[in-house]
Order: sequence, then C-alpha cells, then structure tokens
Amino acid sequence: MLTTIISIMNQWREVFSQRRTMCRAVRQALVSVSAAGRRTIAGAHRLINQSDWSGEYKLHSRSKWEEKDLFTPVLKEAIKEIRGNLLPFGTDDTRVPKTGKKIKSAWWGRDPQSPRFHLNLKWGIRYLHTSLLLPLHRFGVSARALPVWFEEATPIKKPGKKASEEDKAAYRKAQKEHNLSVQAVAMFKSLRKKIDELGYRSKILVFALDGSYCNSKVFKAVLERIILIARTRKDAVLCFAANERKKVYSDQTFTPEAVRLDKNIRWKITSIFHGGRFRKVQYKEVANVLWRKGSGQRLLRLFVIRPIPYRKTLNSKTLYRLPAYLLCTDLKRRSKQLLQIYFDRWQVEVAHKELKQDFGLGQAQVRVPESIKHQPALTAATYSIMHLAAIKTFGPHRTDDFGALPRYRRDKSRVSSLDLIRYFRLEAYTKPHLLPPDCKITPELLLAAA
Repeated sequence: MLTTIISIMNQWREVFSQRRTMCRAVRQALVSVSAAGRRTIAGAHRLINQSDWSGEYKLHSRSKWEEKDLFTPVLKEAIKEIRGNLLPFGTDDTRVPKTGKKIKSAWWGRDPQSPRFHLNLKWGIRYLHTSLLLPLHRFGVSARALPVWFEEATPIKKPGKKASEEDKAAYRKAQKEHNLSVQAVAMFKSLRKKIDELGYRSKILVFALDGSYCNSKVFKAVLERIILIARTRKDAVLCFAANERKKVYSDQTFTPEAVRLDKNIRWKITSIFHGGRFRKVQYKEVANVLWRKGSGQRLLRLFVIRPIPYRKTLNSKTLYRLPAYLLCTDLKRRSKQLLQIYFDRWQVEVAHKELKQDFGLGQAQVRVPESIKHQPALTAATYSIMHLAAIKTFGPHRTDDFGALPRYRRDKSRVSSLDLIRYFRLEAYTKPHLLPPDCKITPELLLAAA
C-alpha cells in the first residue's frame, strides 16, 4: 500500500513549482497522519527531527499552489474504477472548530450537534466539501467517499448596528453574490472542466445535495452534462406545465407531501444498497414537474421515498424514519441509479467524521489566510489517497493483512481509517526502502509515534 500512496503523491510534482516543496508536502502528509495525539504541524516537525521548523509552516503560508490541484491524481486514478458513464459525487459543507480569535475567516455559526430545543453556537471555519462516491455495491460493500474538493467557504461579515444604509445595502448585495450556493455552482463547473481535461468528456456528473442546496441559485444555473439530485421540503409548491398557449405554469399546485398521501399514485419498489446489504425501498415518482420559485421553467422529476421501518431491538416495536422528498434535474435515466447515488451521499458524513477524528482535520494551529486554505486541503487529499491506495492494493474488502477485528466493530466488510493508519506505520517500519529517499522520513520515529 505504501508504494501506491507514494506513486499517487508523486503526481503532485505538477502542483508545486519546486521538487523540494513537493517533497516537503509529501513528508508532512505522511508523518502528520502517523503522529500520536494532536496532528499539528509542530508535532510532525518534531518527528522529522530537523532543526529548521519554519519551512513546514511556509509550505502553506508562502508557497504558491492551488489546493484544488492536490485532488487531481485522486480523480485520475479513481475514475478508472467506476463503470458506466455516470460519475457520482456527494456535496456538503462542514464546520471545523477553532479556538484562535485572530483567524479572520473564523466566525460564530450554528453547532449541528446541538439539541433541537436549544441552539448552540460554535467558533470555527466552514468548508465546502465534495467527494467522489466510489460505488462498491457489486462487491457487497458500501460506497467509499473520496474527497476531491475541499474549499474554504467563509460567509460575508455582517455590518454592525451603527453601519450606514449604504453599507447594509452593499452587504445584502454581496450576500447574494458570495454565498454557499454560488460557490457550489462554481465548484460544479470547475469539476466539470477538470474531468474534461482528464479526457472524460462523455462522463455525466451526478451531484447528490443536501436540502440547503435545493434553491434557485443552484437549480437555475446553466450546467452542462451535470445532473443534480437534492432533498427538498415537503411543503414545496410544485405544479405542471399549463395547457394554454400563453401560460407557462398550471394554476393547480401540489406539494411533495400531497404526493406521498395521494392513493392514486402507486408505490414502486426497487433494490438499494444501504446498511450493508441490498434492501427493498418503496418510492413514488412524478415526472415533468415545475418548481416556479426554485427552477423556473426547468422540468424536474420528483421522488418520494417511503419511511423505512426499523427496530432498535428484536423484541421492540417497529419504528419509522422520516420520508424523503427529492428533486432531480434528469428525466430519462433509471430511477434506481439516481436513488442509489443519493443513498450513497451519506458516506460524505462518514468522511467528515473520519477526517476530524482520525486524520486531525482542523487541529493544525495556523491562522494565515493562505494556510487556512492549504493545510485542511492537504489533510483531505491525504485521506482520499490512503483510502484509494487501500482499494487498489487489497480490493474493496478488509483482508487479514490488517489483523483481527475488535469486538466493537460492526462493519466487517471494509477497511477503517484506523486500520489504514496502523498498517501504514507497520509498513513504513518494516519496509523502509519503500519510503522516498529525498523526503527523509525516519521509520524509527514513525514507530515511536505509534
């Protein structure tokens, strides 16, 4: 696996202007993920055992490189593993907690883990994250989310109470031009251009989105060879096209909740892989739908997913999850393909947890604006490369090379992040000749970090 990781990271030579800068980035990525405790830049420097520590910080603050280019090797290698002409992506935003009050892009935002009855605020930085959802269902394994975009998404600072009317008007205008939805649309177009440059113009990009992206900024955008599927509100006002000549929208409106309760629209059944195996999912489908406030005259397709029953214990009563309402910009492709991609979007949330908990996302103590952009992207790219290297080396399943499973592990089918870190440490110590000689990684120090 170490050989595959190094070969993918060596493709960063096109990202950095100098080879020594690339070697520093590779060394920092490999050593920081193997460090014990908090994964800070200073901690990684201590393991490297060098006298000059300033170069480790200057890699992010002064070196001229684009964070989005770090994910190009991941896209190039991962697309080869996907069959068909659809490339599934999952998009969401995540907050990285911070403590420093001198970070310009940090702000007080809603804590997603706060209870519903009491809103809590959290000091941190928001990032826009998109992962390529590598489909592994034919092997009996859940999809794997490989980050291919990790960009800072700081909102516009609100003026104070004593601000003039001109400042308030400028703020409202900037809020419309520089919000998360506008940034997501720019990301869609940038990924489309990047994949075209890699030689995959025939591939169609499918983005599974959360409910916060189901708005007019996203659905009215002109996107070529891109399909959007997003969760919508149950009370969204929808309609069909009018039969009259000079009229676009029909006067008769309906909501997704009304479609769910309509007995004249029958439920369909399909097989979707989620929860470790293929399960039957019931859904309703309504085509050629118009969303006047959201998509204008663009025809959409509405999916209503029936609540899935479950039990907490074998003897407990049957409970039901909430129904899901989805709007999709594609009208022709099979419903099963599109629904499977949206079910796989949950793996983005799994990637968020593993990045913060196991790879130390946001633990680096940096405050320079360039470092705020570069360092988290390097961590996300390292996470993506290590998981991709494990799939290419061992396959989609967890093999005996990673040792025996602990008793608390429920998912026995695929490799976890801690499995990758432990195996990397072992391989770096037992096979030091595989390490790049110009990166000066000491295997003994990696073992000490373990």
